[in-house]
Amino acid sequence: MIDLYYWTTPNGHKITLFLEETGLEYRIHPVNIGKGEQFAPDFLKIAPNNRIPAIVDRAPAGGGAPVSLFESGAILLYLAEKTGKLIPPDLHGRAEVLQWLFWQMGGLGPMAGQNHHFSQYAPEKLPYAIERYTKETARLYAVMNKRLADREYLAGEYSIADIASYPWVVPYAAQGQNLDDFPHLKRWFNAIAARPATERAYAKAQQINPTKPLSDDEKKVLFGQGAEVVKRD
Repeated sequence: MIDLYYWTTPNGHKITLFLEETGLEYRIHPVNIGKGEQFAPDFLKIAPNNRIPAIVDRAPAGGGAPVSLFESGAILLYLAEKTGKLIPPDLHGRAEVLQWLFWQMGGLGPMAGQNHHFSQYAPEKLPYAIERYTKETARLYAVMNKRLADREYLAGEYSIADIASYPWVVPYAAQGQNLDDFPHLKRWFNAIAARPATERAYAKAQQINPTKPLSDDEKKVLFGQGAEVVKRD
C-alpha cells in the first residue's frame, strides 16, 4: 500500500498518473495547500520542504520499515524501480529516461511554474517577468517538439519522463502557448491525454478539488512564504 499525500497540482498529478498506470494499490491523503495543511507537523515529518507530493510505502521491496519520500522526481524514480515499470532496465534506456526526468525537474517545471505565477497569480502584472517566462516556456516546448519529431515519447517508450512532463503542459493556454505551434508535442500530448490511466487520474483530481480560482487568502498561504514558516527546534 502506498500512502500518497497529494493536492491537485502538476507535481501531484505526476504520482497519480504513475500509480494509475501501474495499478499499485494506494490511498490518497489530500493536503489542501491553499489552507496551509502542508505545514501540519505530521506532514512535515514526511515532507520537510512543506510541499506535495509525498509518499509512504508501507510495503517496500525486500520488506523492512516503511519508506517515506518527498520530491516528485525522487518518488517517480523510486516507484519505477520498485515496480520495474516505466523505466528501461538497460543502461542506455535508463540514461535516456533519467536525463529527460531531470530536464523536467530542473527546467520545464520551474519555468512553467514561474510563468503561472507572474501571468496568473501575481498581484502586480510585470510585463518583463511575464514575457521572460512565456518565452522560456515556449523554448522548452520547442525542445520537446524537436525531441518528439522522430519518436513517440521522450525516451522512446512511455516512461516516467513523459509522466513528469505531461502535467506541466496541461495548462498550456494559461502559459500563453498554442500547441498548434508545436505539432509533435501536440501529438504526444493528445496521446497521453487519451490514456485510460490519465483519464482516471484527472477524474480523481476533480473529485478532490474541483477547479476554481484561488482566493486571496489561499494566495497568501501559497505565495507569502519565507524562512519564518520553517519551524526551528
